Amino acid sequence: MSGHSKWSTIKRKKGASDAQRANVFTKIAREMSVAVKQGGADPSANSKLRDCIAKAKAANMPNDNIDRCIKKAAGGDDKENFEELIYEGYGPCGVAVMVETLTDNRNRTAGDLRHYFDKFGGNMGQTGCVSFMFERKGVVVIENEDNETDEDKALEICLEIGGDDVNMDDGVFEIYCDAGNVGNLREELEKNTKYKVLSAQAEYLPSTETAIDDPDLKIKMSRLLDTLEDNDDVQNVWHNWENQDDK
Repeated sequence: MSGHSKWSTIKRKKGASDAQRANVFTKIAREMSVAVKQGGADPSANSKLRDCIAKAKAANMPNDNIDRCIKKAAGGDDKENFEELIYEGYGPCGVAVMVETLTDNRNRTAGDLRHYFDKFGGNMGQTGCVSFMFERKGVVVIENEDNETDEDKALEICLEIGGDDVNMDDGVFEIYCDAGNVGNLREELEKNTKYKVLSAQAEYLPSTETAIDDPDLKIKMSRLLDTLEDNDDVQNVWHNWENQDDK
């Protein structure tokens, strides 16, 4: 199992500016609104909403913001209707990129993303052009800053809660599972207050990775990813760039 999860990006943005945090809150609020409209405002009966609330709290989103967003969507005051769309393309050197969006204007979103790919030396492709290179998996990231949990213990925890595999990273360990079971694993871990869950979501993990050797192309690829993630319509960006953290 590849350890190429979203966590490296999360760590990179831990010291985000106020504007970046506001951008994250906007994305979570949009996702929460969709969850409420699809499954209702009661988290106990809406697993997708429970996952959104957990994500919001992990991002330090104030409780007042969370409550206000849920009430707005449940009360019909939120008139925006978002659809979930996935765009696929290639970055420099053929790096595969998948972009998850929630948009109320697919023409605007497609135009923006196509412009970003072109600007930074890539190109946006048709549906299915890169998705075959990824596997949809649930990934639960658990804090391990003091390295109290070694690989054997992490694997034991993984098997106890029904995970498939585990990966150790700097200050964290990641448990992989079926994409539809990620919420259950998060809740199971949260029952044990010893473990702090930092992130829990379904991700697209690459089956192969693509290296970039040219320093200029590395800069272009990095800027492409940053620009995509900064777009309000974009929820997540997945890619198979090898050794991104070494750029």
